[in-house]
Amino acid sequence: MSRILNISKTVVPQEFAHCVLNTSRLAEMKAWYATVLGMSVVVESGPLCFMSYDGEHHRLALLHDPNLEARPQHSVGLNHFAYTLPDLGALLATYKRLKAEQILPWWCINHGPTTSMYFRDPDGNGIELQVDNFDKETAKAWMGSAAFHDNPLGVDYDPDRLVERFEAGDPIVELLAQGSAPKTD
Repeated sequence: MSRILNISKTVVPQEFAHCVLNTSRLAEMKAWYATVLGMSVVVESGPLCFMSYDGEHHRLALLHDPNLEARPQHSVGLNHFAYTLPDLGALLATYKRLKAEQILPWWCINHGPTTSMYFRDPDGNGIELQVDNFDKETAKAWMGSAAFHDNPLGVDYDPDRLVERFEAGDPIVELLAQGSAPKTD
């Protein structure tokens, strides 16, 4: 039986599988990803360390080379990886846990479709932790709206103020709205 491959259609991926980061700080990077994302080492062999936070064989590989040089600031390349957490409570609990470990976000912003916190790993790679503010269809519609056109980045917020409002029992729908915890500096 012969098979004919259809090459006229682009095959889209089923899911994002993993990323590989070069590092000269293997121990620091392993500890950071374990602390921030709950990753554990699946296997470590020579210069490679494979880590995962779920049943996948690896979501992150760290390739260790002690002779690597830091990438210059403001250079081309990857800006950040984004991870979606289950809900606002999970994002804020993660913030409080990481703050106790002295791991602070460098940017907290409500983009409209997401409420996000941006962190930097020991090598300076950007990691976004986010929650969806809407269902996927509403988020797509938001990105076509005048509000998004006028402000495609979003509104900065104070994470401590958002935690305070969350713990006071303010309605989640209000907390997910832009401007719910204004930054005051």
